[in-house]
Amino acid sequence: MCYSAQVNREFKKFVRATGGHGMDIHSYVKVFWWQQGKDPRKRPKVPRGIERDLLASGPPELAEMVRSWDAWEIDQLTQEIFAQRRRVADAERALQAKATKKAAEDVRIGSNKVAAAQRRLDTLKGRESDQDWRIYPGVYAPVIVAEGGQRLVKLMRYQCRPAGKPAFYDRKFPGTYNARRDNLQGFWRAQFGQHHGLLVADVFFENVEGPDGKNRVLAFTPRDREPMLIACLWSSWSDPKGSEPDLLSFAAITDDPEPEVAAAGHDRTVINIKPEHVDAWLNPESHGLDALQAILDDKRHPYYEHREAA
Repeated sequence: MCYSAQVNREFKKFVRATGGHGMDIHSYVKVFWWQQGKDPRKRPKVPRGIERDLLASGPPELAEMVRSWDAWEIDQLTQEIFAQRRRVADAERALQAKATKKAAEDVRIGSNKVAAAQRRLDTLKGRESDQDWRIYPGVYAPVIVAEGGQRLVKLMRYQCRPAGKPAFYDRKFPGTYNARRDNLQGFWRAQFGQHHGLLVADVFFENVEGPDGKNRVLAFTPRDREPMLIACLWSSWSDPKGSEPDLLSFAAITDDPEPEVAAAGHDRTVINIKPEHVDAWLNPESHGLDALQAILDDKRHPYYEHREAA
């Protein structure tokens, strides 16, 4: 399964080149500005790259919200770093007097927390990295859809909650960030042929078991370095009681693995569709299910190079 992906940095360029009409501001506002959106402790899980775009050219209200969240989180992280450094210093003094397991653990845990907090602090203060565009299940990402004869970019959560299902569906079925191709006309029948999207990505990441039996994360990149057009299904969910915010969410379609992916130890590969099929894929209601399956059959087969992810 595609457990993680790095959203293409040239996303906006791709949208322009393929006739996109920009981002659907309404979907962004819903993510950032819902009933409890002003609480910085409930900051939505969005790649920093998207927040950078909003800070640079987004609606003023959303940019101001991101700035206020940044200020609050920077203050919290600064306090956390101070507290953990004091914890480490106290533990190191204790170790000089007597070696204990607790003191050693305090040094290890405190040091790790300082490093993690510092990385996040550096990000909020402007340091850029490849992680700025990486998404995981539960994180929001820009997805291209067709609506009213136009291509729009909507912000959706990477873990699909089908319309009509209860909110606890996320916990009951945590793997719905991927849609297996052999189940499109089964589990995913309400989305397949109805709600199609595209995620543009440079890299996809997978968990594999290494020779030593330990888990490794491998990053797979097309050798031709062309952006992947990952076929997705999506859904628009609303709470009938009105107590939960509306949710747009999606799943990436996966298929049997490409040979080089299987050789690296993984049993699924995302479906990378050809550019000439984009219109048909994004407008599924105009095509039969057999024609849509034929698009998936005719997917691109770039050689996926892999490396161990940091």
